[in-house]
Amino acid sequence: MSSHSGDETRQPGPAGARPAGQAPDFRILFEAIPGACCVLDPDLVIIAASDAYLRDTRTSRAGIIGRPITEVFPDRPDPSAIATLRASLDIVRSDQVTDTIAVDRYDIPAAGPGGDPDARYWSLVNVPVPGPGHPLAYIIHWLDDVTDYVRSIQDQAGGEQPAGAQPGRVQRIEADLVALSQDLQQGNRTLREANESLRGAYNAKKDFLDRLSHEFRTPLNTILGFGELLGRDGLSAEHREWITMTVQASRHLVQLMDEAGDLAQIEDRTLTLSMEAVPVHGLIADVIEMVRPLALAEGVQIDPPPRPAVSQYIRADEQRFRQIMLNLLSNAVKYNYPGGRVTIIVDDQPGDQLRVSVTDTGRGIAARDVGRLFLPFERLDAAQAGVEGAGLGLALSRDLIEAMGGTTGVTSTQGEGSTFWIELPATEPVAVSQLALDRDVIVSSRAYSTGKTVLYVEDMVENFRLVEQILRQRPSVTLLPAMLADVALDLARQHCPDMILLDLRLPDMPGEEVLLRLRADARTRDIPVVILSADATPQRIDQLRANGVVDYLTKPIDVRSLLWTVDSALGEARPGPGAPGGETQQPALVRRIFNAHYYR
Repeated sequence: MSSHSGDETRQPGPAGARPAGQAPDFRILFEAIPGACCVLDPDLVIIAASDAYLRDTRTSRAGIIGRPITEVFPDRPDPSAIATLRASLDIVRSDQVTDTIAVDRYDIPAAGPGGDPDARYWSLVNVPVPGPGHPLAYIIHWLDDVTDYVRSIQDQAGGEQPAGAQPGRVQRIEADLVALSQDLQQGNRTLREANESLRGAYNAKKDFLDRLSHEFRTPLNTILGFGELLGRDGLSAEHREWITMTVQASRHLVQLMDEAGDLAQIEDRTLTLSMEAVPVHGLIADVIEMVRPLALAEGVQIDPPPRPAVSQYIRADEQRFRQIMLNLLSNAVKYNYPGGRVTIIVDDQPGDQLRVSVTDTGRGIAARDVGRLFLPFERLDAAQAGVEGAGLGLALSRDLIEAMGGTTGVTSTQGEGSTFWIELPATEPVAVSQLALDRDVIVSSRAYSTGKTVLYVEDMVENFRLVEQILRQRPSVTLLPAMLADVALDLARQHCPDMILLDLRLPDMPGEEVLLRLRADARTRDIPVVILSADATPQRIDQLRANGVVDYLTKPIDVRSLLWTVDSALGEARPGPGAPGGETQQPALVRRIFNAHYYR
């Protein structure tokens, strides 16, 4: 430890010397804070210290800046405290979590020459400071001084005893402090182990959901894709009904995976929302049409809300609000009686809020069970009643509503029915051109000005056949198949295609590695690459977008999205409804309204 004492003085500048608008000098501010702390780099070298730290440790900046903390740390000869400090700092570096060292005694140099060392009692706190992208940038090393408290206890015990005296109350107090410190350290270790176990369990759950999502999406991609294409051909009424049932069942599985993934995103705070003005009555009308087949099958009447003289809008994510309303209406039908009714009411609430209530005439819910309704996978007696579902809808709806700044609740009377309501902020409408709803120029067949070649890297024949069928809407495109990564790289170098569709899971090489090799080769580095994968995790999507892919499409494949992306990547996108050049005010809203119109 440095034996220098005192800290440097600084001459303050004249009042008002800093030009207006200039950023404050954070070094001066840090050094002036009353807390005793210093800043370490990831190698544990001291790079800054507050005046209070220099004063309390009786060191100087010149004596400690640029040196490892373990060399200047004030301590008695016993090296165990240094070992404890290093262990704490190692935890902060490896786990990026705050770690506290329990109260202990530390001997620092005397205030004047020839004096005895001064005993101080500190609790040390080490705090990680993440940098861009979350790597560790700094560690704040904080001294929490409890010396006055310890000395007050010593005074109550009779003061300091002379050297050589037999152990008395003061010594017993110090022994108790040491024992307490050891207990606290053991408690910290136990807490860290528990946190590690929780982190491991969470990661295992997340990995399981990601893998399950991928394994389900791959076959569902084939079922939904070919089901949609078959539905466009001339079929008998019976065959069309079979196709509709197949597609509906597949979409139910996709919905289940999406809900589980949404709950995980909300839990780890990675869910993204696109907040905009959503027309309430128009969206409810669309959802009623989607639920009507179920209502007819169950013999339930759905009464839409009366349309007001002036359209009402809420501020929400249109897709998520649609998802919530679909869940509430589906539940109101499924948990109703044959011949029952579902009533929807939209009314204004104080504080510029809009409430949407869905009331059914079903069995109702016992008061003791109401509190369990919004728990994930909680279905009460639905399974015994033969009602399908996974018990995720209400839990997800509540979390989504809260994420959008709204509230939700339920009132129910057993034997009479239930009312589920949601409240969201009211807002002003957004003007959207009706032209966007007239005709879908994206999915219609059209030729490009010149021929194009697209390389599709995919190991499943069914997926290739599906994309091949979709791209028949673009007769100018020649599709090259590659089921192995090595073959794809050779074809890319030989043919220099205008675009590459790339799956991420290939038998011989991960798709990420294929992308890196394409970018490393001068012959292929400028070819636009679009990911077409069953991996729908936001982290993977963000990572690959940052690595330069043109777009990232998830399976099951949406026909319109694929054709839109192909047109854009090949430079053949043309202005018009739903196309980038034709959007002038609210592109996201136009796309969503258009999609809802086309696919409902």
